[in-house]
Amino acid sequence: MASNTEKYSGHALPDRRTFSWRTVFYGYLRSRRVGTGSGYAADEMFGDWHHPWLFFLATGIMLLSCADAVLTLQLIELGMFEANPVMAAVMEHSTAVFVSLKLLLTGLAILVLVYFARVVFFNVLRTGLFLTLFFCLYCCLICYELISLMAMT
Repeated sequence: MASNTEKYSGHALPDRRTFSWRTVFYGYLRSRRVGTGSGYAADEMFGDWHHPWLFFLATGIMLLSCADAVLTLQLIELGMFEANPVMAAVMEHSTAVFVSLKLLLTGLAILVLVYFARVVFFNVLRTGLFLTLFFCLYCCLICYELISLMAMT
């Protein structure tokens, strides 16, 4: 008998445990853990399933952080200065340390905010809303840097 098939009424069926991209997409789009029927509590504070919007925000913030690092370095070459005194001190060591530390701190902050996304902050806001706020602020920052870059060149 083949390892990836089972005998069932004379027909060979594929093993359902075989990994494929269809499995990933099916599990993502039709996850049983999302609905309340399988024991999932909708108001559970910590969980292992997060809304796809949080993935979009986390990925977007990370990409915007990369763009911010590149644009900041270009603007500094053209004569502007780093407004953040901590990052300005780090930048004196090297640009590699600056970029590495910036992306590391951004990534860690995103992980913490996604993990605590369902926690209610001061009994008013869910922590996940901070990701939306940071995404919007990063978009504004990138627009400012692009306008400054176009004005300086």
